[in-house]
Amino acid sequence: MRLRLLLFSAAVVASVLLLQLYAAGPAVTVYKDPTCGCCSLWVKHLQENGFEVTVHEVENMAEYKQKYGVPKSAQSCHTGIVDGYTIEGHVPATEIHRLLKERPQAKGLAVPGMPVGSPGMEVPNVPAQSYKVLLFKADGTTSVYREYPAGR
Repeated sequence: MRLRLLLFSAAVVASVLLLQLYAAGPAVTVYKDPTCGCCSLWVKHLQENGFEVTVHEVENMAEYKQKYGVPKSAQSCHTGIVDGYTIEGHVPATEIHRLLKERPQAKGLAVPGMPVGSPGMEVPNVPAQSYKVLLFKADGTTSVYREYPAGR
């Protein structure tokens, strides 16, 4: 009887742990400057869209952009890592989910600069700018992954 109870208890605990693991969204590690407010808003955007985010506030962002292979032409204010991909700048969560589903042969995604209207860069009463989400490869080449029109 004790053995059955012990086995049943172990099965319940294992099931709960598996459910928690399954329920947790993809883990993203974000490197950002300690004073950057738009980076914090982008982190919030990711969390609201199911990502588990760990933030590291660092002084030398260039070091992380180089370490994770972000082309100079694609750089922005923060750098994230998710499941082996690099995410640079204000990339929408929907595009990161798509990247993880499609798993293209690439280094990562980037939204160069800081376009108004991208996640974390929303400004009240200011129309969104058009911007492109770029797919970049280890050799630094880029292609358009998705384009967002102005005024959305």
